[in-house]
Parts: sequence; structure tokens; C-alpha cells
Amino acid sequence: MICVALPGLAVSTEQGQLTGRGLEGFYRAGRRILSRCQVRVAGREPLGVQARMTSADRAYFTATLRVTPHGGPDPDVVVERSRCADGTELITLRSAATRHLRLPVEVALGTDLADIGAIAAGAVGPELPAHVRDSGLCWSSPAGTSSVTADPPPADVIAAAGLLRWDFDLPPGGSVRVELKVRPEGAGPVRAVGRVATSPLSPARATGDDPRVAALMATSVEDLQALLVRDPAHPADTHLAAGAPWRCGLAPAEALAAARMTLPLGTRLTAGTLRTLARTQIAQQGPRHGMIPGPRRDAGGHLPPSCTGTEATLLFPVLLAEARRWGLPDQDTEELLPTAERCLAWLRTTVGEGTYLRDPQPGGPVRCETQAHAHRAALLGADLLDTCGRASADAGWLREWARRLRAVFRRDFWLDDRAGGRPPAALTPDGRPVPHLGATAVHLLDTGLLGGGVMAPGLLDKVQTESLARLLGSPAMDSGWGLRGMSAKEAGHNPFGHRGGAVRVHETAIAVAGLAAAGYEKEAGGLLGGALAAAEAFGYRLPEMYAGEQRTEGSAPVPHPAACRPAATSAAAGILLLTTAAGIRPDAPAGTITLRPQRGAPLGEIGLTGLRVAGEPFSVRVGRLGLAMVEEAAEGLQLGV
Repeated sequence: MICVALPGLAVSTEQGQLTGRGLEGFYRAGRRILSRCQVRVAGREPLGVQARMTSADRAYFTATLRVTPHGGPDPDVVVERSRCADGTELITLRSAATRHLRLPVEVALGTDLADIGAIAAGAVGPELPAHVRDSGLCWSSPAGTSSVTADPPPADVIAAAGLLRWDFDLPPGGSVRVELKVRPEGAGPVRAVGRVATSPLSPARATGDDPRVAALMATSVEDLQALLVRDPAHPADTHLAAGAPWRCGLAPAEALAAARMTLPLGTRLTAGTLRTLARTQIAQQGPRHGMIPGPRRDAGGHLPPSCTGTEATLLFPVLLAEARRWGLPDQDTEELLPTAERCLAWLRTTVGEGTYLRDPQPGGPVRCETQAHAHRAALLGADLLDTCGRASADAGWLREWARRLRAVFRRDFWLDDRAGGRPPAALTPDGRPVPHLGATAVHLLDTGLLGGGVMAPGLLDKVQTESLARLLGSPAMDSGWGLRGMSAKEAGHNPFGHRGGAVRVHETAIAVAGLAAAGYEKEAGGLLGGALAAAEAFGYRLPEMYAGEQRTEGSAPVPHPAACRPAATSAAAGILLLTTAAGIRPDAPAGTITLRPQRGAPLGEIGLTGLRVAGEPFSVRVGRLGLAMVEEAAEGLQLGV
């Protein structure tokens, strides 16, 4: 159970006691500031009976205890614990006894001040010795200092044992509370970005025939707010951390992808993410000039690691172009346009006289998804340059290169077979196809949004798109819980393989949106239904990936042991899955918005309120017949055809 309000985390088991084993504890900026917090009442540990998340940053535990001798089997003391990611724990004891109780209460505390990476690797030492400070305890090491203070102050503090002790008198039906506050040296309470009035995300809501849509929207927004992080050097700019507990830092490609899926919640997060990454763009002259750097990402057993910097560099102009359609202010567009131009110049320089973009550079394979990212960046980048009045030859070159890429891609990236054919995952440096079918092919359906609500053309022709849609909707790819990372028919398929068969929520959402936009609503509806079922099974907090095992009657999706939960891309995917039902295609500069709802209405009636288009609230309702109606919109925004 992971409570998140970055930079704070609290990781617990369902027993409620923090024992110091595994990942348990309170964290601040990736360091464990308290690993052990064990409560004993009258010399015994209460029996845990319930644990639940009450919000993204808070968990609630209920335990019971029987302290009255010969009182029968019923508990007469209830211990409630509310644990928050900001480093606060509230312990409440309630008496159900018929007589006064005098209860000695002990809280045993300890920590190792270890880094979360060392904890995950099992490379941590023993607990540090404690020292008495004010009304609590403190611990120090070369890594820093942390302390715990208690209110009310304990009657006794035993530093050698790490114990705080109280003696409480409880009348029948009475209660007492102890509040513990865990802080690093010199740090105040956690001020999570998503918990302040100036959060960059609109608090959208969903209602409808399917009760799961409301829960998924609420949890997705809450988890996104919990993962918001400020740029320390520029506090006005925020972005999404990749996920908790493992990846609480900036991952450029995933931050951009998540911001793109959250455009229906407003453009402020997009602006902060783009400004943050613009400051990382490589300025030195050379083959990497204009690139946004990013780490390598393991691509499974069939291909070498890919470069997330390539993906981020291609996503930057796409996100800026689409954010402008959603209502990004002109001054933000003008500020960020030079960075986008340098990204597009990097694309032109790197491709050179060739057609394909290799990843990683130089000499890497020609990946299917990299060509999709590059093609989309070229078309949306050219559209951005034209509409912003940038008179240059770059727009013309980008469109002509995209046209040439479509022609050769449809020839080279298609393997004919009796089932209609399929795209290979990649071409090796010497031109041989890597034939396995993987979920990365969904990016061929993600073409991007141009002006007037028009979708950009894709790399595949109509017949190839139809064949790919049929494959994505087949049992080999659709697990019933979402889209497998690799077809179950492929050699080396592993349901837990993060690139070899596991369901990745981001790719499932991209598939649903792309299939719906292309008119393949049956396949889109099947994947959407599976993703909603998985969300319900996970309490609507979807992990970034889970096992791609076939769904059967009475089964449940199995989480991947290394998956972040919450994760930025999976929380943002919840927004994309739900807003796809309305098919919202805005063009704020032109003052129009087009709606392309799914005609089959796979979710029944659904209402989306609290979205933002052109900087103003936007609400839409899709009826059971697949007809959409705008209920709230910016003044002057016209409904397009």
C-alpha cells in the first residue's frame, strides 16, 4: 500500500505495523526517514482487521484488542491508524469496554536512513542508534538526520530501545489520540504540488451507466496530482514523476507521454513539462544538437535497448502542436517554439539523405514505433510551423520526407501471410525483419491531431490498418485485461515479460484511442472493457504493467513485481480511455471543437465534467445511442462538423 504526495512516500503492508522489513517506511525524496513504527497496547500488538486507501496520499488501518480479563471473545479496544505520505501518522484508541481502562501504550521506532535503491537491492545496514530530542527521537548518519515528534509528549522516552511510552485513562466509550510527525532535519511538512489550490490539473469528474467510470476518473486524477513534482530551480514549472516507489524522478519520454494524455485536464501541466525539458535540450553543436537526452530503455529479448531521448525529442513538437489545439496560450507557444524547431532540425539532420530514423543512433535497428513517432512529429511539426507563421523550408521538407517515409514503410514494414499480414517489430541494421508482433505496433494508429479536428495520415494504408486492427483485437494480443506486450503465439512469449507479453496500460490506452479514431470500434471496445475490468480489480489504481495472462471466469489480473503503482502513464491512460468515448478534437486557435463519439457507446451513457478546452471549463455527455452533446464550453467556441 503506497501513499504518495511527492516528494513524500509511505509504504505499508495491510497489517498496518511498520516492521522495517522490505520497503516499509516513510520516505522523503527517495530516502527512508522512518522504517519501523510498531504500536503495542497493554504489552500486545493489536490484531489488524482492515486496511484501505482513503486517498492517493493516505492509508487507514483498523485493529482490535481484548484487554478486559474474562470479558468474553469481543474486542474492547479499537486501534485506528491514519498514515499520510507527508510524514504524519495519527493513532487513535477507542474504548468499547464497560469500565474505565488504564492502558500503557508503546510505539517502537527506528530507521536506517537508507536510499530506496539500496533498499530494493537488499544492501542496507542495521538500524541507527536513536537519540532523545524534544518530545521524540532523532537519528543521524552521513546521509542526513531525521526525527519523530509526538503530540501529546510521551511520558517516557527510551532512546536505547527506540521507545515512546504513554499511560492513558479511557472511560467507557472514550478515546485518545497520538499524532506522530516524521521529518528530515530542517524540512517542514510536505507541500505536494497536487494538493495546493494552484494544481495544474483540472479536477475532472465522470458519471454514467457504468459505475466504474466515475471511480477510474477520480482515482486517475488523484494519482496524477500525487505524482506532480516542481522543478527545483523553477518552482512555477511542474511535471509528472514516472511512478512510485521506484521512479520518483523525471523520465522525459514518459513525462511527455503522460502530459499528452492529460491534455483534457488543461494545458498548464504540458507547459511546465515542456519548459522543464526545454532546459535539458542539448545545445552543443554536433550530431546530438537539438536532442532532449534520455536514458536507454530495455526492449526485451528480441531487440537492443532503445533510446528514450529519441522518443522524447520526437514527442516534444507533437505535444506542443496538440497543446496549442487544446488552448495553450500564445505566449507559451512562442516561448517553446524555438525548442520544437531544434527538435525538428535534429530529426532532419539525423535522417540526412536516408528515409528511416534509426534508434539508437548511430547504427541501431529501424524500429517500427520510432518511424511512427518520427512521421507524426514531421506532420504535426510542419503544421505547427505553418500555423505559427514560421516562414522556412523546414515545413516543406518535413511533409515531403513524411510522404516518402509512408511509401517505403508500407513496402518494407509488412510481412504477408495467409491471415492478411502484419508489421514486423523492426528491421535489423542489415535490413532483415524482426518478425514478432508486439504492442509497440499500436503507435502506428496514433497519428496525431491536426487543425479542424482532422487526424493526420498514418504510415499504413487502409488494408494494412484493417489487418493490424484485427490482430490487436485477436485473443493472441487481447488478454481480456488489456493488450499484451507481445502476441501469445510468438516464441519467447512471457506473460510477465515487461516487453515480452505483459500488459502495459499506456499501450492499451493508445490502442483503444487509435482503433476508435480509425473506426474499429469492436476491437477498441474489447480492449476498453478489459482495461476497465483490470482497473476495478486493482482498486482503480492501475500499475504501469501487469501479467498478460488470459482472463477466465473468476480470475484476476496479476501485478508485475517491478511495476510502479501509481505510475504517471497508467494514471494518465485512465483519462485517455474515458475521454476517447467522446472523441474530443479541439482547435482552440480556430475557435472550434469536433466530437467523434464511439457510435457503439461501449460505456453506455457517460458524462464528463470539469475538463478544459481553450482555457475554460468544458463538459460533454454521450448518450446510449452514441450521440454527444456539449453541456459547457468556452464562450465563442463553435461545434465543428
